[in-house]
Amino acid sequence: MNSTGHLTKLGRYLLRRGSCTRTKIRFASDHVNSFSQRSHTCGELRSSHIDNTVVLYGWVQHKRFNFMMTLKDSYGVTQIIAPQDQDPDNASLSVLSNVRMESVVKVTGKVKPRPADQINKGMPTGDIEVLADKIEVLNDCKEDLPYQPRDYNKVKENLRMQFRYLDIRTSRMQQNLRLRSQVVMKMREFLCNKHGFVEVETPTLFRRTPGGAREFVVPTRHPEKFYCLPQSPQQFKQLLMIGGIDRYFQFARCYRDEGSRPDRQPEFTQVDLELSFVTREDVYKLIEEMLQYSWPETRKELTFPFQRMSYKYALAKYGTDKPDIRFGFQLHNVSNICQNSGIKVFEDVLCENNGTVQAINLKQALTHLKRKDIEELQTTAKTKYKSEHGVIVVKIKDLDTWQSPIAKLFKKESRDQLVKKLDIVAGDLVLLAAGQYEETCMLLGNMRLEAANLLETKGIQLRDPASNAFLWVEDFPLFLPNDDNTGLESAHHPFTAPHPDDLDKIYSHPTKVRSLHYDLVYNGAEIAGGSIRIHDANLQKYVLDTILQEDSSTLNHLTEALKSGAPPHGGIAIGFDRFIAELCNATSIRDVIAFPKTFEGYDAMSGAPAKLTNQELAHYHITTIPKKSLDK
Repeated sequence: MNSTGHLTKLGRYLLRRGSCTRTKIRFASDHVNSFSQRSHTCGELRSSHIDNTVVLYGWVQHKRFNFMMTLKDSYGVTQIIAPQDQDPDNASLSVLSNVRMESVVKVTGKVKPRPADQINKGMPTGDIEVLADKIEVLNDCKEDLPYQPRDYNKVKENLRMQFRYLDIRTSRMQQNLRLRSQVVMKMREFLCNKHGFVEVETPTLFRRTPGGAREFVVPTRHPEKFYCLPQSPQQFKQLLMIGGIDRYFQFARCYRDEGSRPDRQPEFTQVDLELSFVTREDVYKLIEEMLQYSWPETRKELTFPFQRMSYKYALAKYGTDKPDIRFGFQLHNVSNICQNSGIKVFEDVLCENNGTVQAINLKQALTHLKRKDIEELQTTAKTKYKSEHGVIVVKIKDLDTWQSPIAKLFKKESRDQLVKKLDIVAGDLVLLAAGQYEETCMLLGNMRLEAANLLETKGIQLRDPASNAFLWVEDFPLFLPNDDNTGLESAHHPFTAPHPDDLDKIYSHPTKVRSLHYDLVYNGAEIAGGSIRIHDANLQKYVLDTILQEDSSTLNHLTEALKSGAPPHGGIAIGFDRFIAELCNATSIRDVIAFPKTFEGYDAMSGAPAKLTNQELAHYHITTIPKKSLDK
């Protein structure tokens, strides 16, 4: 057998197993080999390089028959052949046969065409292979890796997190992290070079901010004195506006001690922006143009301007403040129809203040869902979403045949009205819920998404993953009742300005005041939030002291600054991790962060957070209380 006329079946096998997806990554520069000892990357060689002598570096991906391997790096895969009729002084065949998978090697050799029957047009390097003159093992990998980093391997996430450096070698993680880097670069270019923004780094060690999420506390050597890690650079960017930096941005690290919350991270990245002398329309236009400029070429083009929707409408029709508008199943208020419908539970609820009956028609869902699927939806409403009464399901066999515990109780006139309002036909599945307005709308909003998820597992595509359903949600309430209904809290944050049309109500009816807060929603995920800020010191102090009943003295530095010539200003922060996750179609933001924390907030790789010794703690004038003592 000559050196290039090797097994056809084997060649096809290796071509099929090669991680060709690595070469889908687009690079902003052609100079990826500068300042490097390699001549080419493993994804770069083509037929035009035949007979060139090349130097490649990478990891051993696959080996077969002791004379063939695929070499991978961050850019692709190249097939390497060790000559079998080699010079006795050429040890490449011996090296290749003994080297372990995932070892780091250097290959020097000549580019050769593959045999015609072994060419793989679906692989960028599939026309060629490298006939090795020399293979050097730079670092031999250990034999017992916890797993082989392959895209087709199904590895549990906790193992991926523990050995993250292996996970990063997969083409999926390479693609995600490199796309993230490209978007960062394009956004910086747009803001700095195109529109004169100034990138300013703000402190990470700060003091507690009233309201908002729980903050991480940092002990100091000063007795009873602590720093807090900022939830966002909110105060700093407002102070920069007062200082005359009228266009600010940064890729800010932010921190929130939110405990075990799904798909959240204790530390995360925001694209933080603030401008002076702006309206919310200016902010909308800025973000839309920045997204257009930084949008990946591989994604479907954006359509401008983005749709607008009020918070009130979003809650009424989608049951959420971050509606996924890629599919229907909208909510319908059927309170008037159910007022005298003969259904006692509905009539009782409607006698209460703020009571409502809401409905969703899951069009043709009955033809795809089995009985156990429908029961699962009902169980989810009660258990996952803590609904006392859950949802009532009506199966529409035909317009005269309704299967439901309430079907026989429904008066004919009310049934006819419901058919007309919900456009009911045979095969539909109707969900009904009754209760307080906000809670009932949110329940059905969640059930709308649960039903969509369930139907998509049955092969019914409701949401196109390639679509770009952007939406501005605006006119949020400025204040909401706090968790124990003893007072009010900010719906956004305490620095958000009231809507100018509602300014007078802030002193008499604060719960009726709309805010100049706005959110950007992308395919049902909130990816950005911002507002026009309060720039009047007296109004800011009134909001803190009187409405929120917070101690405004902790913000004296800000209120004093507002008295010192504060311009009107506003801004926005993009949740960059979530945005990139949506762009990558990643199921979790952990898949677009190089070294994320687990669901519980731990670093599975290093074991952080970790204990300190009593001697180390004494330096910060603190002691710890054993958990057993707290449990007592």
